[in-house]
Amino acid sequence: MIIQHKKNSKTICLFFLFLLINIAGYCQAPVNLKCEHLVDPLGIDVPEPRLSWQLNGSGRNVVQTAYQIEIAEEANALTEGKATVWNTGKVLSDAILVSYKGAYLQSFTTYFWRVKVWDENGKMNISKIQRFETAMMQSSDWKGSWISDSHDKNYKPAPYFRKEFTTTKTIKEARVYVTAGGLHEFYVNGKKAGNRMLDPMFTKYDSRNLYATLDITADLQKGKNAFGILLGNGWYNHQSTAVWHFDKTIWRNRPRCLVNIRITYSDNSTETIVTDETWKTADSPVVFNSIYTGEHYDARKEIANWSKPDFNDAKWNKAIIVKAPSSKLVSQQLHPIKVVAELKPTNINRVNDTLTVFSFPRNIAGTVRFSIKNAVVGTVFRIKHAERLYKNGLVDLSNIDLHYRPTDNSDPFQTDIFIVKGNDKESFSPKFNYKGFQFVEVTSSRPFKLNDDCILALEMHSDVPAVGKIKTSNPVFNKIWEATNSSYLANLFGYPTDCPQREKNGWTGDAHTNIETGLYNFDGITIYEKWLADHQDEQQPDGGISNIVPNPGAFGYEFATGPDWTSSIAIIPWKIYEFYGDASLLTKMYPNIKKYVDLIDKKYPGGITDWGLGDWVPVKTVSSKPLTSTMYYYTDVMILAKTAKLLGNTNDAEHYFKLGEKIKTAFNKEFFNSTTNLYCSGTQTELSGPLYWGLVPDEFKQKVADNLYKKVQETNFHLNVGLLGTKSLLNALSENGYADAAYKIASQEDFPSWGYWIKSGATTLFENWPLNVEKNDASMNHIMFGEIGAWMYKGLGGIFPDENQPGFKHIILRPNFVKDLTYFESEYSSPYGKIVSNWKKENKEILYNVVVPPNSSASFYLVKDKTFSCNSKDINIINEGLYKVIQLKSGSYSFKINQD
Repeated sequence: MIIQHKKNSKTICLFFLFLLINIAGYCQAPVNLKCEHLVDPLGIDVPEPRLSWQLNGSGRNVVQTAYQIEIAEEANALTEGKATVWNTGKVLSDAILVSYKGAYLQSFTTYFWRVKVWDENGKMNISKIQRFETAMMQSSDWKGSWISDSHDKNYKPAPYFRKEFTTTKTIKEARVYVTAGGLHEFYVNGKKAGNRMLDPMFTKYDSRNLYATLDITADLQKGKNAFGILLGNGWYNHQSTAVWHFDKTIWRNRPRCLVNIRITYSDNSTETIVTDETWKTADSPVVFNSIYTGEHYDARKEIANWSKPDFNDAKWNKAIIVKAPSSKLVSQQLHPIKVVAELKPTNINRVNDTLTVFSFPRNIAGTVRFSIKNAVVGTVFRIKHAERLYKNGLVDLSNIDLHYRPTDNSDPFQTDIFIVKGNDKESFSPKFNYKGFQFVEVTSSRPFKLNDDCILALEMHSDVPAVGKIKTSNPVFNKIWEATNSSYLANLFGYPTDCPQREKNGWTGDAHTNIETGLYNFDGITIYEKWLADHQDEQQPDGGISNIVPNPGAFGYEFATGPDWTSSIAIIPWKIYEFYGDASLLTKMYPNIKKYVDLIDKKYPGGITDWGLGDWVPVKTVSSKPLTSTMYYYTDVMILAKTAKLLGNTNDAEHYFKLGEKIKTAFNKEFFNSTTNLYCSGTQTELSGPLYWGLVPDEFKQKVADNLYKKVQETNFHLNVGLLGTKSLLNALSENGYADAAYKIASQEDFPSWGYWIKSGATTLFENWPLNVEKNDASMNHIMFGEIGAWMYKGLGGIFPDENQPGFKHIILRPNFVKDLTYFESEYSSPYGKIVSNWKKENKEILYNVVVPPNSSASFYLVKDKTFSCNSKDINIINEGLYKVIQLKSGSYSFKINQD
């Protein structure tokens, strides 16, 4: 913009000075306000919600010195300086995460809040006003009854329910609070409310049920209104049969729901419509639905206008009042499952006049939207989803249907069935199912030519915001990062799963080994907090945890329940604390972690345990299971000890630190040879695991690391590990002087490697390193080998949290400028703001650019033999062992580092 001004230069200078001052003030205002780690959440039910914010200043050494939180029931009250609900006053603190401590929050109330912060110069800035809304703050707030129809759990058609309602008043706002045993879609006046999918999230239904809060204000009208709900089976009424025995759960029953519709009128009066026996019910055209296999839809059974006013439901049956699945209802406060992308086919293979195969650009979790015109009434379309094709071009399910145990041919795996009613235009998309696939085979019961645009793949997952970004000079390496994220998201459906097709199970080992990959790339705290509550529900009286959570009850408490797998109960809360600086989950889980550790201590008083699954799916060499199980046992004990210290439980802290030392001593006595400096037989897992998890005595660390380097030389820098070794190998190398070796392994493009998958056409990570070697049990969308996604941030970008100042209040920067990359870029949006760690090589210099977010600091570790220059003199250098540690305040920095 060019400004033309005829006044004198002094006036112009004053104008720009004023502008700069205001820009500087604005740039340090609080932003990204969240309640319970969500933006403007509806329906919270916690008495002391967590409030958080960031500063958006970009200048050097931007620090918050004080804050003030103000809350009122009216937004204009805040602008008038009347914080009628809670006013902290000015608190001298740099905290950006504060729990509410005001008067008891009322149910069904909207609260408006803002934050004032003071910077290092004493200047105050105010955030924009945000809001949060409460739901059922007491269980007594729920009205009405759980309802269902009169059928039993084996009846297949999904039920409709409807209720009409008339009002003469002007509606101010309306909310629906809806929970179900199973899944639900809620309709208002013929339209589905919201865009959430597969609600509510899966829980141990006889212990805890989740409810959603939906804003339906815009969907209602003055006069006649109609409400409708369609119920699906989900995991509550699992009618498909598989090895996991979800069809035998103790909670299994016919789907049911509880609905409260609360309407506030313009005169501030309220009215609540509830589920009871006055609701009417009928079978829907969803004649079968299984979260595991597919959905069958008979369009001939469609009931026009069933959820609109004035529909004649005289022939419908009355709903019946039924028992609640559990007595505990909790608000579902997490990022919901949504359709996040629509993919067009990249290839269409019309095999014959009744069979067409569609190929999509990548492997996803989700479903399809299938649309046709002018099909003959009664034509049956079978829509089969798969990850790969046979040589003849047809879809191949043989890699993912191994554990399916069908009793007949009525429930085909990963297959939807659509029976048309014969209209000009018809469309079908499953409501209560998702699958893992890249290819779709459509067969018709009579000849029918499908148009090119008849099908779209709908990608689905929990809609967690992205917070990380990686870009490098290696295109294949970039695709590995993308594939890792794709597999992570394809396995996030309200809880972390192992694969989106064969199982959809919440395997504990897969989840804890990939927790950092998730947290560096996505804002997933709400999902993990929900899932750790599932752990609490599943924990046995003796402290044991099942291997899959939630658990069907008939499977999971015998196989793979040792600490190498079920350490999710400790590792995930600790990582959430490190990444978010939020101790809430650790505090909640502390008794559970303690109970779990005490169980192992009781079973294995000597400190060595062989309880576990071991280094699952190794490339070739099998590692010691007692070593890996004891390694994770030690990790859990140390997390428990540090948590006890954090929470001020002094006696517990002392006890568990001593237990940790006992285990470490026993571990090294049992497994370490101080003459050869090898653990056990010296496999990649047996050497990297103790290094990574801190079990190697300090005086032997470098010798063990040297031996690990020799071991990877033997495989020409290729992996020879299983799941547990994949977690530790790259990190142990890069954190002990062998980053170039770690990158060589990570970037290989022949077998076995991540790059081998990518070069073979993969867009997700696989379950097994070989391709098509094992015909069965070889999912092509597994997250279990996904640690490489986290290692990129750590081993190359060098971005680490500091457990002593968690949430990236203090950032540890240990970048590795590996030889085989010319540039590396990493960004991570921490609770304090964006962290940048980018480097590139020019001539004989490394140009290293860093951004430290406001209100935080960083320590940049650079080996002592490197000389450097920096664009800022506002740094401090201390020596620590082999490193110069360059202390950085918030702001942007550019370094030039000599490569020699």
